[in-house]
Amino acid sequence: MRRTTAATALAAAALVLAAGCSSGPARPQGQGAGSAAGSRAPSASAPAAQLPPVKGSVKVVRTVTDGLTSPWGMAALPEGGLLIGSRDDGSVVRVDTTTGKKTAVGSVPGVAHQGEAGLLGLALSPSYASDHLVYAYFTTESDNRIARMIYDPQRPEGQQLGAPDTILRGIPKGSIHNGGRIAFGPDRMLYAGTGETGQTGLAQDRKSLGGKILRMTPDGQPAYGNPEADSLVYSLGHRNVQGLAWDAQNRLWASEFGQDTWDELNLIEPGGNYGWPAVEGRAGKAGYVDPVAQWKTSEASPSGIAIAGGSVWMAALRGERLWRIPLDGAAPLGAPEGFLGGEFGRLRTVLGAGAGKLWVLTDNTDSRGVPKPGDDRVLELAVT
Repeated sequence: MRRTTAATALAAAALVLAAGCSSGPARPQGQGAGSAAGSRAPSASAPAAQLPPVKGSVKVVRTVTDGLTSPWGMAALPEGGLLIGSRDDGSVVRVDTTTGKKTAVGSVPGVAHQGEAGLLGLALSPSYASDHLVYAYFTTESDNRIARMIYDPQRPEGQQLGAPDTILRGIPKGSIHNGGRIAFGPDRMLYAGTGETGQTGLAQDRKSLGGKILRMTPDGQPAYGNPEADSLVYSLGHRNVQGLAWDAQNRLWASEFGQDTWDELNLIEPGGNYGWPAVEGRAGKAGYVDPVAQWKTSEASPSGIAIAGGSVWMAALRGERLWRIPLDGAAPLGAPEGFLGGEFGRLRTVLGAGAGKLWVLTDNTDSRGVPKPGDDRVLELAVT
């Protein structure tokens, strides 16, 4: 297993929603050859015409498909349709977003489900048009790992995934807190949110891949410009990151599960230490980056996030709602708004679906929800 020593934490704290909290974060590194973030330093505030409205709206356009079991990862195909993985049995289906038809694609071999473990995040290669590679984050009997597979829709149904090529192994596993979200950034590097598996000390252990955000090449090697040249670790001090998304200024945002007090939305700084287990939520302590927004755990338990129309949209599991956080630069423009409260149960993943639209994946069949007839489903939303 490759050595993973995290960088020294940046001396920065995140912007906050209310007075009396810690000072705001340092700006990310500027984009350019060898930049760690792949991010461009933003202006203090976007022009007023570009700001999202303080108050937003959500309209359910339709149910795209239903009858999914323990869904978790979801990726939008450029040719149309969605790939959706089942956490518990490791299977992947393709959903036709026009008709709702589900086609069996195949299964990821070696998936071992227990508790929150199994087939988790899915992502498409940034060169998908030429290489047709699908990346998966999943749990085996020994660890969490990331593998890539060729997806060939011309092959027979159920046999469309090629043999997995494992690019990273040795991510700690547990029955809880496996992280699992993967996404390619605007720098074409692969980012992965990992959990500390209930072993809280892993989050601050600079030699562990647990409780981190990792940044790597598409081949699983430490990306050029990481805080430590020989390390995959991009940020540390995380409990359980399950949401990753970039805004129009190429800044990385991440959602994170708290324990008993505060769930978090964080603006990620390369090398930043986000405090777990020393702090949960805003603490204003030197050496730790405070969240930009926080919620009581009963209101959120956040999983996937997407950015659309200048707002972060965050899927909440226990909170059973979709949170909207409008942004003014790196700060919230207004108080977070909750939509769909309790209407569709637990919400796992959210993706952009074109201008003013989102796809949202429910997850009521994950053993913690209360399934209704038709669960689980993909919803199409019109949002502002």
